Amino acid sequence: MLKPIALAAVGLFGQAQAGPEQQAQALLDALREVSGVAGMSAAVWQDGKLRWQGGSGWRDAEQRLPVQSDTRFRLASVSKLFAAVAVAQLKAEGKLDVDKPVGALLPGLEPALAALTPRLLAAHLSGMPHYEWRDAGRGSVHHATARDSLGHLKDRQLQTPPGSRYLYSSWGYTLLAAAAEAAAGQSYLQLLAEKVAPGLAIGPDQTGQAPGMSKAYDFAATGWQLAPAHDFSYSWGGAGLSASAPALAEWAGRLLQGRIVDAATRDWLWQPVLDDAGKPVGERSFKMGFGWRLDTDLQGQKVVHHAGSTLGARSVLLLWPQGDDAGTSVSLLSNVMWTSSIERSAELLSAPLRRPVPGLVPQACPLKASRFEGELNGAALEGKASFRRDANGLCRGELSLPPALAKVVNLGPQPAAERLLVVGLQGDMARAAVVTPIGLADWRSQADGSISVDGVAGRRLVLRLKE
Repeated sequence: MLKPIALAAVGLFGQAQAGPEQQAQALLDALREVSGVAGMSAAVWQDGKLRWQGGSGWRDAEQRLPVQSDTRFRLASVSKLFAAVAVAQLKAEGKLDVDKPVGALLPGLEPALAALTPRLLAAHLSGMPHYEWRDAGRGSVHHATARDSLGHLKDRQLQTPPGSRYLYSSWGYTLLAAAAEAAAGQSYLQLLAEKVAPGLAIGPDQTGQAPGMSKAYDFAATGWQLAPAHDFSYSWGGAGLSASAPALAEWAGRLLQGRIVDAATRDWLWQPVLDDAGKPVGERSFKMGFGWRLDTDLQGQKVVHHAGSTLGARSVLLLWPQGDDAGTSVSLLSNVMWTSSIERSAELLSAPLRRPVPGLVPQACPLKASRFEGELNGAALEGKASFRRDANGLCRGELSLPPALAKVVNLGPQPAAERLLVVGLQGDMARAAVVTPIGLADWRSQADGSISVDGVAGRRLVLRLKE
């Protein structure tokens, strides 16, 4: 695999360039700044080792305690990946049939739930509902085991016939974790610690209980406020875990290496699940595997991922199982729930450490630019621009935020931004990342002198820099 530019290497234009680790940290800092999030952490695993880890902002905003490499964050729905892998382990051991109704393992379930299979639950094909109005107090009680939490499923009605269509449900993962617990003959947290993620800083959410945990925040008019206390034991399988960013990236690396499940079982996890009509299920750009979302990156390479959002958290884990970046994973965690294109942000955050994109149009740092013109989905816009080199030689820019673009990126709950930042990624400014309140977007220089920006909430943004 081609390696990124080394620290202080000479780039395309004879200009000393920041190393990939410095670029990744600059992106993380800029993303936290523009989004207004209190604290973020990220890590990249590559070629069998932890390549980079970075932190930005505060794990404890009141005490001004910075995010550290071992700071743990809530994983929210990234927790679902661990339940899926636990079931895959049990399947490989012959302890759990993913096409057999879970009622055989969990007596006393409602008949409609008892008939569901792990495959239906993992791919969100079960018809089970997501959280409902009656679930407002679900985080007020602690459960000792996954099976103890099944009381929350009493009198649940299926929303669609099982197998008919994709319907996202975290309650489905409460049931899936309980089935894994019963098949394994041990509690879900023991299974996690001993077999699924042994030796890693990954376990139940302990916000407010363990010193290594980040505090959880909400946005408020005056800044950040502590999020309400919430016990996630009702769904360790669906939303209840925490991890440090390096531990999460390493766990994904172990999975890529076939160290958690064998290669055949791992690849089975990443095969599309079909509905009753024989069609792959999913939404937006991804298809569903067994708990994993199957997608492609900006270069068309296969990626698998899952993101999460809950009180005091926004999270993602993204892996490249094949292609030029095979063997790479990236984690991105934060301690505030915010609106973001977090999968694309993680992809671009890791770009400095992955294979350079071939065939880019050269562009030097536009130090003389003072404004820009362009179009957003064909509608004209303009604004001010400035660019500079930092102490490490990295090209950085700042763009004012025209009203039409502000309506697209200032979605809340994070504070409205008044500017966008730009950080060079490759070939000085042949490729860069535009930092918006909703995440990172992909800037690429074009042969006609314009710049194409992909990833701004699905809009087509074209810019032309002017002196």
